[in-house]
Amino acid sequence: MSGDIYVFCETKDGGFRRVCGELLTQFRGVADAGQQALCAIVVGAPVADELPQLSEWAADKVVHVTSPQLSDTPEALAAALTALARDAAPSLLVFGNTPLARAVAPRVAEGLDAAFVGDAVAMDRQDDGLHLVRPVYGSKLLCRVGVPSDSPAVITVRPNALGFAEVQASAPTLEDVEVMLDTDQRMSTVVETAVKTGGRVSLQEAEIIVSGGRGLGDGQGFAVIEELADALGGAVGASRVAVDSGWISVDHQVGQTGKAVSPNLYVACGISGAIQHFAGMGSSRVIVAINKDPDCPMCEKADYTLVGDLYKLAPALAAELRRMSDES
Repeated sequence: MSGDIYVFCETKDGGFRRVCGELLTQFRGVADAGQQALCAIVVGAPVADELPQLSEWAADKVVHVTSPQLSDTPEALAAALTALARDAAPSLLVFGNTPLARAVAPRVAEGLDAAFVGDAVAMDRQDDGLHLVRPVYGSKLLCRVGVPSDSPAVITVRPNALGFAEVQASAPTLEDVEVMLDTDQRMSTVVETAVKTGGRVSLQEAEIIVSGGRGLGDGQGFAVIEELADALGGAVGASRVAVDSGWISVDHQVGQTGKAVSPNLYVACGISGAIQHFAGMGSSRVIVAINKDPDCPMCEKADYTLVGDLYKLAPALAAELRRMSDES
């Protein structure tokens, strides 16, 4: 490859999203193999206090992008990143596959006339360059995509899919870049931002998720799901049936029409495992199914299966986890 590797470091609640560290540490090896610099892009917010974190993630350079016309809209952010990339000419521009990035990254690819690969869940380097793996056809298949080495490419990577790689801390340089935007191209305006806080990590960035489905019987069953999630230190998910039944809000929905997640551990309680649900969590590293029906699709696909009444098994698991935590 020619050119450097740029990683967009998205911020949330005053800090970087976890996926930023995953991308920087994983692409450290790609950059070294290609004798490229690894650059972290931070837009808008001051970055001086964040340099130690980016140093731990092994960035060679931090590019701080500002603009008098910058706003919170995807169009403005995409325009700023496109202007930066036109001048810097990176070989790769990498995003975490977050809701914001899904609105920004394709716009940047279009603006650069670059190749685009979305929602990658694995990668490896071979003699002919970098290869990415992404789900297709509702996660029924995995598709291997070669990234061109003679032209720029924009990619998004699913949070938790790659994990963190071991790296040595760096001493990144800081470069301030101001870009001018054409405000006439802005298509939307942010009127209000409402943040819903539930005391738990974001579902898409959670390393552990406990989800409930039709087998709960009613919305009160999510008290059991929350108890187990708290014991594991994880987030609460749900199937579409549970959301459509009004048992829990849509921001918890996992699946083809909900959120795509890649936790280290996914516990499916009372979820049959329809392909639409599996499309959103099939890349989980370890899947545990709790279900009365050992022949349901989720049990067949799970790494571990607990057959029985979830109202007995889930509380028993939570109690044992708390006991182990108290003793440690």
